[in-house]
Amino acid sequence: MSLFFFQDANLSIHTDSPNLTPCFQNTILAWIPSIYLWTALPFYLLYLKRSKRGYIVLSVLSRFKTLFGVLLWCVSWADLFYSFHELLQSRTPPPVYFVTPLVVGITVLLATLLIQYERLRGVQSSGVLIIFWFLSVFCAMGPFWSKIMTTTAQRFRSATFYIYFVLLIIELILSCFKEKPPFFSPAGTDPNPSPELTSGFLSRLTFWWFTSFAILGYKKPLEDKDLWSLNEDDISKNIVQKLSREWDKEKAECKHGSDCLVCSPRKEDVTYRKKSNHALNHVGDGPEEAEVLIRDKRHNRKPSFLKALMRTFGPYFLIGSFFKLIQDLLSFVNPQLVLISFIKNKDAPAWWGFLIAALMFVCAVLQTLILHQHFQYCFVTGMRLRTGITGVIYRKSLVITNSAKRSSTVGEIVNLMSVDAQRFMDLVAFLNMLWSAPLQTCLALYFLWRALGPSVLAGVAVMVLLIPFNSAVAIKTRAYQVEQMRYKDSRIKLMNEILGGIKVLKLYAWEPSFSEKVLEIRKNELRVLKKSAYLNSLSNFAWISSPFLVALTTFAVYVLVDEKNTLDAEKAFVSLSLFNILKFPLTMLPQVISNIAQTSVSLKRIQQFLSHDELDPNCVERKVIAPGKEIGVVLRSAAINLLVPSGALVAVVGHVGCGKSSLVSALLGEMEKLEGEVAVKGSVAYVPQQAWIQNATLKDNILFGQAPNEQKYQNTLEACALKTDLEVLPGGDHTEIGEKGINLSGGQRQRVSLARAVFSSSDIYLLDDPLSAVDSHVAKHIFDQVIGPDGVLKGKTRILVTHGIGFLPQVDHIVVLTDGKISEMGSYQELLKQNKAFAEFLRNYALDENIEEDELTSTVLKFLRHWQQRSSEASFEKPGCGVSLWCVILQVKLTVFWQYMKAVSPVLSLIICFLYCCQNAAAIGANVWLSDWTNEPVINGTQHNTSMRIGVYAALGLLQGFIVFVSSFTLAMGGINAARKLHMALLENKFHTPQSFYDTTPTGRIINRFSKDIFVIDEVIPPTILMFLGTFFNSLSTIIVIIASTPLFTVVIIPLAVLYFFVQRFYVATSRQLKRLESVSRSPIYSHFSETISGTSIIRAYQREESFIAISDQKVDENQKSYYPSIMSNRWLGIRVEFVGNCIVLFAALFAVIGKSSLNAGLVGLSVSYALQVTLALNWMVRTTSDLETNIVAVERIKEYSETETEVSYWKSSMFTNLPVHTGDQELRNGRSEESCGIGIVGRTGAGKSSMTLCLFRILEAVKGEIRIDGVRISEIGLHDLRSRLTIIPQDPVLFSGTLRMNLDPFNKYSDEEVWKALELSHLKRFVSSQPSMLEFECSEGGENLSVGQRQLVCLARALLRKTRVLILDEATAAIDLETDDLIQMTIRTQFEDCTVLTIAHRLNTIMDYTRILVLDNGTIAEFDTPTNLIASKGIFYGMAKDAGLA
Repeated sequence: MSLFFFQDANLSIHTDSPNLTPCFQNTILAWIPSIYLWTALPFYLLYLKRSKRGYIVLSVLSRFKTLFGVLLWCVSWADLFYSFHELLQSRTPPPVYFVTPLVVGITVLLATLLIQYERLRGVQSSGVLIIFWFLSVFCAMGPFWSKIMTTTAQRFRSATFYIYFVLLIIELILSCFKEKPPFFSPAGTDPNPSPELTSGFLSRLTFWWFTSFAILGYKKPLEDKDLWSLNEDDISKNIVQKLSREWDKEKAECKHGSDCLVCSPRKEDVTYRKKSNHALNHVGDGPEEAEVLIRDKRHNRKPSFLKALMRTFGPYFLIGSFFKLIQDLLSFVNPQLVLISFIKNKDAPAWWGFLIAALMFVCAVLQTLILHQHFQYCFVTGMRLRTGITGVIYRKSLVITNSAKRSSTVGEIVNLMSVDAQRFMDLVAFLNMLWSAPLQTCLALYFLWRALGPSVLAGVAVMVLLIPFNSAVAIKTRAYQVEQMRYKDSRIKLMNEILGGIKVLKLYAWEPSFSEKVLEIRKNELRVLKKSAYLNSLSNFAWISSPFLVALTTFAVYVLVDEKNTLDAEKAFVSLSLFNILKFPLTMLPQVISNIAQTSVSLKRIQQFLSHDELDPNCVERKVIAPGKEIGVVLRSAAINLLVPSGALVAVVGHVGCGKSSLVSALLGEMEKLEGEVAVKGSVAYVPQQAWIQNATLKDNILFGQAPNEQKYQNTLEACALKTDLEVLPGGDHTEIGEKGINLSGGQRQRVSLARAVFSSSDIYLLDDPLSAVDSHVAKHIFDQVIGPDGVLKGKTRILVTHGIGFLPQVDHIVVLTDGKISEMGSYQELLKQNKAFAEFLRNYALDENIEEDELTSTVLKFLRHWQQRSSEASFEKPGCGVSLWCVILQVKLTVFWQYMKAVSPVLSLIICFLYCCQNAAAIGANVWLSDWTNEPVINGTQHNTSMRIGVYAALGLLQGFIVFVSSFTLAMGGINAARKLHMALLENKFHTPQSFYDTTPTGRIINRFSKDIFVIDEVIPPTILMFLGTFFNSLSTIIVIIASTPLFTVVIIPLAVLYFFVQRFYVATSRQLKRLESVSRSPIYSHFSETISGTSIIRAYQREESFIAISDQKVDENQKSYYPSIMSNRWLGIRVEFVGNCIVLFAALFAVIGKSSLNAGLVGLSVSYALQVTLALNWMVRTTSDLETNIVAVERIKEYSETETEVSYWKSSMFTNLPVHTGDQELRNGRSEESCGIGIVGRTGAGKSSMTLCLFRILEAVKGEIRIDGVRISEIGLHDLRSRLTIIPQDPVLFSGTLRMNLDPFNKYSDEEVWKALELSHLKRFVSSQPSMLEFECSEGGENLSVGQRQLVCLARALLRKTRVLILDEATAAIDLETDDLIQMTIRTQFEDCTVLTIAHRLNTIMDYTRILVLDNGTIAEFDTPTNLIASKGIFYGMAKDAGLA
């Protein structure tokens, strides 16, 4: 019996009709399925126990499965009882006839019970059982075949076996169908659930469930509503919760660890020693020693974000690693299945060849299925990583302190989210190579050693030598990358500021200077890119040549060491296919290592950001302070001691930069507390000095997440004087407001900000100078209706920072700040009585107090903002209009490729293609030569001409390497050339685009062109083209070689090509749209993030952090909803394309078997070794085609923005008469002004005051009529000349990050003396000279480290430096206290006495002594005369003067 276990070679192998021994059939074959099921059972039960899906109702399918399962059990046990029957008949059957039916019967019964248990646990399709039934059928095929081939006396057993076999097949077929979805499943509520959840096992294995989506994407452009919802495990909220939990745990562990370390030797000495004694179980005098040891070993361990990531995502990732292990082992099966020996052995039976071909095919298909399961797990892990990191960073940015925020700009923090999180995602896909590469290398070397013996060591030596070379290249590349990132960061940061302050650049005509700065950075960036291009060409050379060099040295050594060593086809081509397997791990490993190095930098950056100090939520006490008091501040060193009673209105006054806003920040808990205490009781509403407006509708901005309450809402609008604005806005309160409130005037923004506070009905109101941005009469209205003693907020505690003196008599307390200290405090009357500095200040500036209080202006307030309609209609008809923008363009036109080729230069493009042809010709030549070499006859155990053979082989291979080097370098140079041209054109255009474009286009969208798209053109497109050309020519050469060796193959080429083409078209269409949807849904994440960062103090003040986190999560989920199907589309494609590749392997082998008689072994080796490679090439070819089509869109997008309409005549003078309408419907008529005079321009908010100044600068072009300056029509002068001869001090002071000197004089036109003089006249000299770096004082982004008033003074200093003949002040002194305002007015009168000064004023007292006053109403000139005449004529101006108490 035992003899039968071993196959009888004559029966099974050396025969034309093979068979298996009965014993083998009845034991090993019959037991395999049972062993599998019992092994898998415990793990599977554990899994089922944990999965909660609800149960499935008993269906017809389930009943049939169970029925056939029971029948199978009956059939198996019928055999068992038959054996007992034989025993009784005293015929003793072999023991195997008892054991096998028993085992099989119990196993089948177990499977039947599993069917029911799975149904109760809600499993719709069971992989475990499908595999079991498949194995059973597969193992029963052998016995089935032999029972047909041989006649047997055992009729009963044959009959039961046939029934058993049929039932097995039925079970297998039934198990492939899936059950109905379970009841009570949590997935029931989803509007558009992913079919993956309910798909069957086979469908999941082959990603068949994705097919419907691929077809949908091919038929029509995909939209958001076509996308499936995310699976429960991929939703941001769940992922971030897990990750945050692990990160907090990690921080707590570290804190605990460091707490043990940090001990002051005096106080805690004893306890500490005791503790260490206890902990380390020391005896005697150990503690001191222990203390030193601990301190050294665990010296302040920082919390490791990596650990948190590993704990959160590790387990899921490891499943993928397990698949990778199986795939690695399978990849070595094919080279062992050698067709060559079959071809050489002319007597071998034909079925050997067919069996080998079939096994090669099956093995390849298995490899494909398993590899894609591995990738599926890796990519989903990557996606979850990005979600988690993004969410954690977002949550952190809401609690980070201001000083920490200052250490990294908004751009850098957004970079953490976009670039660094992306790095993790890219790394995870290939992270398994860390262990897989060494494993593959060892296996390959083992098999090579078996084939070629010690000569392999020569090849290994070459590989080992290449590793330091590759790593040196990688390290250097990495250094370049860091350098380039630095340039890129600074370029994006600069662009961000330029786009933020583009209006100012246009007004000052500073574009050339800033353009130069950007191009300077760009030049450096491209210089670094060029250096890395050299390195990349080197590494490409190494990459392509390494397998060849290894093969060359190995073969050369093998042949030359001993002349009896002959190189035959089997050795040569088996070794070649093993070397090809080696090529992947050896090239991937250095890449993965350099990726890890890059990611570690990202990890450090993220970890550093996440470890920043957080605002202490307890720095503001929320407890009861003193009876009846609601706010308390005590700062001993700063001499601030302030208690505010409930319901009081407290005004805070003082000079610019004396700490008023800082006091408000302290109350909000925004400042870091060094000492003293701050207490605030109740909820807080905050109105900042510069309004923060969200990119949402006006109504959403006011409601700010509160439940709508129509009555309260209308009252709020009324009180904040917003009703009239709504009449003007195109969509009323549903008008979408652009980023940073771009389509509202300054005053409107401020009132929306105030309305938000009023609507929130909080206990305490902190108002940081909300009245400065609005006109005096609107300010009065707001004070009376909202803030004042009879306003909406009466009875609430209000702290009002203000410069307006008119309101001080009506407040309860006044706090006077000087240099961060409280110098005086008390009511208005008390302060007057004290007769200190404040009283003096008031006497100088006070207005007549005997105004009749009740006389509110009767003039109707009309608000109109020109071009606002245009901007809001253009950009904001409906939310999310940008999304459909990109889906419309479906097929990427060839013109875009042509544009890119033009940028590269067409001649160069042709040269590159030619070089690639040469390179592949050389490669084919080398392999054909090798194949010819192996067919060289062996005479007396040796081959002749070996040295010549080696020489030619080496020459061809090295030639190929050299051409690779040249072609990849040429390509890189072409790419850099194109990148330079495209960026230059884009920048040039954007500096000369009309302002209206910036008013209607979100900055994020433009920045995206400069960051993401330029990055794609710099660093993504050239390597993608390189890959594409490589894979394309590779696939082509494979087909040529196979056809050349087995011409029959041409028959199969056409159907395979058609299949390949269809899969490729479906995939490319769908994947490109998914990528588009993904990139469209990506920018809202970042724009919402940067919006959040700029508004953190407001979000925190209103305690809206949770809802903002929810919005961010939702945006990330929207993005992942399009990213997840795009991962799946890659898997779907991979399996189908590799199937085509596997068919090529199958047919190459089959035709070799069929044409056995006419082929030599060398040719077969050549064609099969090429066929084995083709799968990878085909797969990458589709992928790179798609990548190329997706990424080339960047060229299209940049082209689109490089060709937008530009401003007319920037430099040269040219003639223009009537220009198209740009200013709404009213015109400014009949305005004239004499030389060197002051003209005050007044009017209600939105009357067109700012629009008029914009016309002077031709930011808005005149519609009718003309504007003349010195008799010259301004429409006939070049814009640069015009704008550099006018000076404006704008309403919002804009500063750029850089030195103060650069902000004053970007062209370096003036000497230091002149700059100091300007600073002195603008009252900044004291501040600047007190800074250690003086003129080189670094202004932060947007001038954040200066107060708003100081920024305004910097703008004044700019004007003083330029000293042009026309000066325009646009509400320039709104944010400045009266005293400084007076000084400024004084400066302007003295310094600009021979200039024409146009002042748009809110404070009428500043323009009462001007020569003329221009009153605007509804965009037309209502009055124009001297102040005295206007007051006498009792018109509009008189009404305004009366409101301000000046008439």
